[in-house]
Amino acid sequence: MNQKNKTSWMGIALSAVLVLFVHTGFSGESMTITIDVAPAVLNIQNQGEVVTIHTDISYYLVAASSVSLNGIEIDSWKSDDRGNFVAKFLMEEVKDLPLNIDDYNTLTLTGTTINGESFTGSEEIRVINVIPKGKK
Repeated sequence: MNQKNKTSWMGIALSAVLVLFVHTGFSGESMTITIDVAPAVLNIQNQGEVVTIHTDISYYLVAASSVSLNGIEIDSWKSDDRGNFVAKFLMEEVKDLPLNIDDYNTLTLTGTTINGESFTGSEEIRVINVIPKGKK
């Protein structure tokens, strides 16, 4: 192999290592994802069981057990119809967060990918305390 071919192959190998380095999350930066919280309005009086977080990150990239919501451990997870990660958290634990009633509150989902890259996504939801009609 002549010097020109060696240099060319070394350049290709170095490029591949750099792409792998950035792609696997060793860049030290956190990836920002988009999340959608359901319910968008959380009634403290709600008897529901889970708060569901829909994301735009691939299900197959997420180390599911690493995922939390404002410090709450994930309860369950699944893939949606588009192959994106969906996280579920116990509603009672979300209600136990220090929430501002009749105001917007930021919920932040954090976790890591299977490659060790951290990700985060936030959304504001309104929190209310309304007793349903017919209940006292």
